Amino acid sequence: MREKFHTRPDRRYHPSRRVRLGVIAVSGAAALLAAACSSAPGHQAGGTTGHTSPPASPAALLTITPANGTRHVNPSKGVTVTVAQGKISKVTVTTGRGGVAGVLAPSGQSWQTRWPLHLGAKYSVTATAVNSSGKTVTATSSFRTLTPSATMSASTALGDQAYGVGMPIMITFSSPVTRRAAVEKAIQIRSSKPVVGAWMWDGNQALDFRTQVYWPQHTAVSFVAHFNGLEFAAGVFGTANLSQAFHIGNSLIGVTSTRTHHTRIYWRGKLYGVWADSSGMPGDDTANGAYLTIEKANPTLMSGPGYHNLPVYWSVRFTWSGDYYHAAPWSLFEQGFTNVSHGCINLSPAHAQTYYNWAVPGDPITITGSPATGIWNDGYTEWFYSWHQLLKHSATHLAVQAGPAGSTLVNPATLPAAPTGVLYAPKPLNYLAG
Repeated sequence: MREKFHTRPDRRYHPSRRVRLGVIAVSGAAALLAAACSSAPGHQAGGTTGHTSPPASPAALLTITPANGTRHVNPSKGVTVTVAQGKISKVTVTTGRGGVAGVLAPSGQSWQTRWPLHLGAKYSVTATAVNSSGKTVTATSSFRTLTPSATMSASTALGDQAYGVGMPIMITFSSPVTRRAAVEKAIQIRSSKPVVGAWMWDGNQALDFRTQVYWPQHTAVSFVAHFNGLEFAAGVFGTANLSQAFHIGNSLIGVTSTRTHHTRIYWRGKLYGVWADSSGMPGDDTANGAYLTIEKANPTLMSGPGYHNLPVYWSVRFTWSGDYYHAAPWSLFEQGFTNVSHGCINLSPAHAQTYYNWAVPGDPITITGSPATGIWNDGYTEWFYSWHQLLKHSATHLAVQAGPAGSTLVNPATLPAAPTGVLYAPKPLNYLAG
């Protein structure tokens, strides 16, 4: 059955003056006599002597951007410190909200804040550099960021709960985003077990992070989107950061073949059982695709041809259009032999209850063998994409490596090959008609 619905000034420090030691000429008879009687090693008798110290190393030249006294600073550009004729030894950026993190270049000659600055805030910067002679110089700057006239917000549908191994991170924006690469770079992901994934845009107001293969079960995940002060579009800024923590539960994967009329259930990384089923009948076929569970209810009230608000038990939904795994005692004799449903996957009450008890949002359900092609966004359809398709929908086209210490953007060509098989990911082009 299918539920029907009628419905996201620079300060620079200049070199100190070089102090040159002049040669002091000694005159008089006594001096001439001494010169005639002896000579310093390495000099001919009667010659003149003198010593000049080596030139002092030039002092390091520090530049802080924004310059001292600047107002209405674009917070997306952050703070940059550079040095000539030396290396940066320390940078401190502070505001009323505490310190600000930054990254020092391997050369030691530049430093940049990692995340956008906050809106309408006063910042103080102190930078120290050292030259080749070990002499230090310090520069300071104080400035204020702008208060924008246009702002936007971001939200996530995720909560602090367990999700299935296919669950993406989903972020929705209140208005269109044009500076999409900057958005991807502003998000930090932490995963208790190392993963590889990528950001993908679905239009200009929805951004998802999907792993290359399914999350490892029992993984703790969190993210912080540093959106306060980020310029999403020209003159439009974020006003607050967005963060969320969740965890991945047991691995539960279902693969249904509309041709064999059987569903294979993989539980905690092993094949648990092969269940007889009955999927959508001709003209009302269950469409191919790698879906994720969305929600569940016991019962769900379903309506369709010849029935209205029928209570259907042990129902786990995987499309917005109303497809479920659910109990169907009325089709027990057809299950395993023929397709008689209106799009849902009919299961025996015992099998449906078992699946229902285990299911959480984000469990993969893949439909194969259907004459119908899956429809993008009819449910959580991020796994319709292959890994290469996923990367094409990223603004940076970079992979994300995440682990306990955080995440970094990397060239996907440098990554090792990913494992394959039903326990790791669905087959590419899984949404096409079989």
